[in-house]
Formats: sequence, C-alpha cells, structure tokens
Amino acid sequence: MSDSSWIRSPDQMAQAAEDAAFGKVTAGPLKSLLLGLTGGGFIALGFVFFTTSQVGAAEMPYGVARVLGGLVFSTGLVLVVLTGAELFTSSTLTLVARASGRITWRQLAINWAIVYVANFAGALTIVGLIYLAGTWHNADGAWGAVVLDTSLHKVQHTFVEAFVLGILCNLMVCLAVWAAYSGRTTTDKILAVTLPIALFVATGFEHSVANMFMIPLGLLIKDHAGADFWSASGLDAGSYGDLTWSSFLADNLLPVTLGNIVGGGVMIGILYWTIFHLLPARKAVADSTAD
Repeated sequence: MSDSSWIRSPDQMAQAAEDAAFGKVTAGPLKSLLLGLTGGGFIALGFVFFTTSQVGAAEMPYGVARVLGGLVFSTGLVLVVLTGAELFTSSTLTLVARASGRITWRQLAINWAIVYVANFAGALTIVGLIYLAGTWHNADGAWGAVVLDTSLHKVQHTFVEAFVLGILCNLMVCLAVWAAYSGRTTTDKILAVTLPIALFVATGFEHSVANMFMIPLGLLIKDHAGADFWSASGLDAGSYGDLTWSSFLADNLLPVTLGNIVGGGVMIGILYWTIFHLLPARKAVADSTAD
C-alpha cells in the first residue's frame, strides 16, 4: 500500500481545503445554520473543560497550568473537525474558494454571517445551560472565579492588542484545520489539531467564538450571582466593574473577530492558495509560452 493512501501531500491538502471551502459555502443556509450552532456549542464545551482544568491551578507552575488548559480546550476543535461542524474562525478559509473564483463575494459574506450568528447562538446555549446547572458554584465558587477572572482579562486588552491576539489565534486554528486535511483517520486528525490549539490557548491568544461563551457567562455571574457566591468564593464584586456588555462587544469581540479574519483567511488561506494554486498556474503559463 502506497504512502499516499495514509497521508495527503501539501498539494493535496491545499486542494482538499479549497474543495471543503466550496462545499461549506454552497451547502445551503439551513445546513450552515445548524452546523454553526453545533460548532459554537462544541467550542463552548471546550472552554468548559478549560475552566475546570484551571480550578486550583494557581498552585501549579504557570506554564504547566496553561498547557494543561490548552490541551483540554482542544477537545472543542477536535469535535468540530470530526463532526463537520461549522466554525467562523475556520470558515475564514473560504477566502481560498473566493480567490479561485469558485464562489462570489456575496456567497462568502452570507456564509460568514450565518455561521457567525449561529456560533454565537450555539455558544450562548451552553452559557444558559451551564448557568442554570449551577456549575459556576463548583469548588465553593472557584469555578465561577476562573470564568470571572478570565473574562475580565479579555476585556482589558487595548483594541490593537485584541486585534493582534485575534490574528495569532486564528493562525493556529487555521493551521490546525489545514493540517487536519493531511490525515485520513480519526487519530490523524486529532493529533494534527491538538497541539496548535493547545499553543494558542496556553499563550492567551483570542478566539472570537470561544469568547462568545466565556465572557457572556462571566457577565451573567457578575450581574446575577447572590451574596452566597461572593462570600464562598472570597471575591469582591466591585473588582469586576470593567466587565460589561459594551466592553465585551467593543473591546474584545469586534477587534478579535477582525484579527481572526486576517490571521486565518489572509495569512493562512490566501498564503497557501498563492503557494499551491497561483504560483503553479503562473509557472504552467510561463512554461507553455516558452514552448
């Protein structure tokens, strides 16, 4: 059996990525909506796992705690890749199909809008379930404290910092998705996805869809937790004054989303399209002209 049956070459990966992008955009709005709901939910569940891993992690070396959190968070993107869910951050790779002329700008914009809104709805569904389940009370409120502290940190970046952190994040997410096209088995895809995702989470890069879960949950806890939570957790509610809906939308979600588009769609999608589509096409034309 040839090696090609086990792993795709870079050229084949590029073609697989373009075909997948075309398939996503032309699948139809209802399918994109439903798969977007699951994508937002899976990433939210990844952040649930991350939060649990960080309860009590202050006693561990910083790097060890962060790498642990990154590894468990990767569960979210593994589920997205294996189930075919739609995720806005990886959907930025549809720029590859646009560059090849297989879809229009209108088709791309509609797909992005549907998936983005669906991801938000899916993430908020998990927010509601986790809040109503009282999970944030776990470990005498320490679980909720991780959510609050993480959310507060995310809205305190400057616009430029949040934008660049969004670029760096989606470099890794789209590299993970692109690398997953090399594999043909479940194990291949899990291994390809896990470490790039662990890297972005451990280092604190910013993912728009993940933030659609974490920060709204932090806001719910901040605005509606009773005195028993604040007493048990030892937190001061007044310390979270910067955590507001306006700071979430303007100081985090907007710049991070823009950064995700640049990092994934342009710096990965268009870069690899240029390497594996545009340059070979130009070479072919030049060779035929020379002949």
